[in-house]
Amino acid sequence: MRKDSKNNMQFLKKWSWSVLLLAGIVPVTIYFAFLYEPVPAEELVEVPVVEDTIQAYIPKKYFGIVIDSLQVEEGKIRRNQNLADILKPFNVPYEKIHKVAKDSKKVFDVRKFVSGKPYSMLYKGDSLKEATHFIYRPNPIDYVVIDFQDSVQMYQASKQIELKETEMVGEINTSLYVDMLESGGNADLVNKLVDVFAWQVDFFGIQKGDNYKLIYEEQYVDEELVGIGDIKAAYFEHIGESFYGFQFEQDSIGKDYFDEKGQSLRREFLKAPLSFTRISSRYTGRRYHPVQKRYKAHLGTDYAAPVGTPIRAVADGKIIAAKYNRFNGNFVKIQHNGNIATQYLHMSKIASGIRNGKKVKRGQTIGFVGSTGLASGPHLCYRFWKNGVQVDALKVDLPPSEPILPENMATFDSVRLVWQQRLDLMEIPIEQADSVVYASIVR
Repeated sequence: MRKDSKNNMQFLKKWSWSVLLLAGIVPVTIYFAFLYEPVPAEELVEVPVVEDTIQAYIPKKYFGIVIDSLQVEEGKIRRNQNLADILKPFNVPYEKIHKVAKDSKKVFDVRKFVSGKPYSMLYKGDSLKEATHFIYRPNPIDYVVIDFQDSVQMYQASKQIELKETEMVGEINTSLYVDMLESGGNADLVNKLVDVFAWQVDFFGIQKGDNYKLIYEEQYVDEELVGIGDIKAAYFEHIGESFYGFQFEQDSIGKDYFDEKGQSLRREFLKAPLSFTRISSRYTGRRYHPVQKRYKAHLGTDYAAPVGTPIRAVADGKIIAAKYNRFNGNFVKIQHNGNIATQYLHMSKIASGIRNGKKVKRGQTIGFVGSTGLASGPHLCYRFWKNGVQVDALKVDLPPSEPILPENMATFDSVRLVWQQRLDLMEIPIEQADSVVYASIVR
């Protein structure tokens, strides 16, 4: 009984203290609760959390060269200026200049600098300049770098090209060349269109009302238009007859143009040896010769063009003559196969490297338009030989190139259908007969 009484007394004491403690806490809590006034949400101030950040180092580059510690001086090649003249103020040792002149042919012959083309000098120092790099830009895309650090190194590179897909439609009012240029095209685009349909359309007989539609690529470097890429799809209506052309690449053959049935638009021979000119005289058995002042046969096709216009080989072949005589002037003759040869007369000069026995490719420049020999003005006399006899080049029936192979036809049809639908949806505005360029689409 005593033990139980003692335990009961201890329990009562603990309980009493708990009651007293609770009695003290509750009033105090209630008191401060009434004193607390909450802060409105709009008055709350967000304390920013400060984090340590590390700024990444991004080196400054110029044509792929880090120039953080270098200076850049730009200029243009002056007439009769050579590399030594440019490098002299930048204290390049003569030994290095000599090495560049000696070894440059492997990469780019520095003797072929063109006046007016831009260049850049990269160098160290201020009062005493020490060249590190020389950069020459023959065109907006390509550039040549000579690195003078340590041993001299030279290399060629190209800027990244951005392709933008562009659509153009137009109707002929004056000429294909004039109308396309007025609508924002250029000579390169005209020539590319002519090449697509060279065997289907008589571009020397274009009529008012003929029309065209194009889907093609424009080449941009640093947001600047620098050239025309491939024509992806094209349509041409000539004297009421319609022609389609679609670019397609076959693994074993490469890129070519085909009609809606998969037949090649090309032949093994180019239609003409010049990109786009005027026929001044055709093949005939009787023509009044402007120099000899008498009637005689003219067994060639004359193309009037400015002096210096590039002349192209119309097909692959082997040079069997590249020389001068007093009637033909500077001329080149090419054997293409066992029974076909072509001849190009009155050149101002024969292209470098074109000589007897040399093999050439279709489209390769073999010479330049002139008036050498028995000629009254600048033009190309183009002659076509078949089985040893000169024939009319404009009437030769040549077989087409390889069509779409059977194993590629399904893929071609799927690609062709997309291009053809786009071309068919492109319309020439009724109120405007001139060509129209639609917005570019970045690819």
